[in-house]
Amino acid sequence: MAEKVVHKSWIIQYNLHSILGFLLLVFLFVSFYLIGDNSDGASFLANKPTRKNSSPKCDLFSGNWIVDNVSYPLYKEQQCSFMADDFACHKFGRKDSKYHYWRWQPIDCDLPRFNAKGLLEKLKGKRVLFVGDSLNKNQWASMVCLIETSGIPSLKPPIWKGNLITFEVKEYNATIDFYWSPLLVESNCDDPVKHRVRDRIIRIEAIEKHARHWIDADILIFDSFTWWLEAQMTLHATDWGMGNDQNCYGETEPISRKEHWGSESDIKMMEIAEASVNGLKSKGLNIQYLNITQLSEYRKDGHPSIYKRNWVAPTKEQLSNPRKNSDCVHWCLPGVPDVWNQILYAYIMDSTTELKE
Repeated sequence: MAEKVVHKSWIIQYNLHSILGFLLLVFLFVSFYLIGDNSDGASFLANKPTRKNSSPKCDLFSGNWIVDNVSYPLYKEQQCSFMADDFACHKFGRKDSKYHYWRWQPIDCDLPRFNAKGLLEKLKGKRVLFVGDSLNKNQWASMVCLIETSGIPSLKPPIWKGNLITFEVKEYNATIDFYWSPLLVESNCDDPVKHRVRDRIIRIEAIEKHARHWIDADILIFDSFTWWLEAQMTLHATDWGMGNDQNCYGETEPISRKEHWGSESDIKMMEIAEASVNGLKSKGLNIQYLNITQLSEYRKDGHPSIYKRNWVAPTKEQLSNPRKNSDCVHWCLPGVPDVWNQILYAYIMDSTTELKE
C-alpha cells in the first residue's frame, strides 16, 4: 500500500472515537513508521529484554537515571541557536546544572548515543513531522538542537508559517517539522500564539483541517498531553513525596524510588492504548508505541520551574510566591526530551528496510 494511501486511511476512514483510547495518555508518543514490516509480535508496552544490546526490541523504557558528566550533556544550551526561550533554563537564571548530566540507563540494554549524521542518512529525502502541543514542541526543539550542534553544515533557521514550523537540512534533502495541533482535532486552542484558554472546546470528528498537513510525512510523531491539563494531572507533588503546597520548584535531584509511577499515570489506560495500537496495526498501519511516561516521571528536577520566559507577566502574588509561577510541565534543554529522541533514534535506526519511496 502506498504511503499516502496509508495516511489517507488514517485521516479520513477511521472514526476518531475508535482511536481516542490511545491518544489520551500523558507523555504518550505514537510514531508512524513507514519503514518496512515489523512482525515480531512483541508488545508495545515494556517487556523484559532477553539480550544485552541497544535494539528497541529490548526494553528501553525500564531502568534508572545515573550521573554521567563525561558523555553528557549531548549539547550545550548556548550552542543551539534555535533554542526556544520556553526551554532555555540557564538563559533565564537557573544556576544549578546537574540536570544536564543524568543519563537514562535501561536495565539490560544500552541506549545508543544519538548520531545526527547517521540519522540524516536514514532520513535522506524524507520528512519527519512532530504533531501536537508544547510538549511535542519541546521534543522537536531537542531534535533540532541535537542536529545543529552535531556540526551538520548549511542549516537554515526554522521557518514558521501558520501552525507549521519547517526545519530543513539541505545537504540531506530532509525536513524535521513541527505542526501545532494540541488536541489533534480542531479546537479553540489551535492558534499557535493565542492558545491559552481556560475552557477547551473541540470538534471531536474534525481532523481533516490539520491532517492535510500530514499526508506527505514519512514519520509522524504525535503526543497528547493537552488532553490531561487538569491541575491534579500535571503537578503530582504528593507523588514526589512532598506536600500539597509543593511542586518542582527548587528540585535538583530525580526521584530515586524504584518503579515510581505517578498516581495519575493509569497503567490500565495504557493497556487499553496498547490494545488500540495493536488493533490499528492489524488494519495495515505500521505503528510504534513509545511509552516514556515512567522514565520521565522520575525527573522532577528537569522542569523549567521559574526559569523560562514568561509570555504573560507574572502577578505580584506569583512573584512573591515563586511556586505558584513554576512550570512543572515542560522540560529544560538539554534534558529529558533528549532521551526521548535517543529512543526515537533507536527505533528509526533499527528499522530493517529503508523508508519507502
